[in-house]
Amino acid sequence: MGRMFGGDAALQYAWVDLRARFAKVRSGELERGASAVEWVVISMIVVTIVAVVGYVISQALQTKATSVSNCIAGTTGATNGCGGGGGAAK
Repeated sequence: MGRMFGGDAALQYAWVDLRARFAKVRSGELERGASAVEWVVISMIVVTIVAVVGYVISQALQTKATSVSNCIAGTTGATNGCGGGGGAAK
């Protein structure tokens, strides 16, 4: 019946596997995975910041472009709050 479950060979395999796992933990090899996770988190933070700043700049440019477009379209000689003095060319 003992041979059906592997007998001593299964226990030896389990022991060797357990020792290999302990050696891996002690060697610090698992820290490389933690370092990779840290870089992913840092990258996500940087990408998020860049996306937010890009969105804010895009909205500011869109607002200013609309304002300039409205000023150009409404040139009748008056300043209409678009800045500058002068008037229509004579």
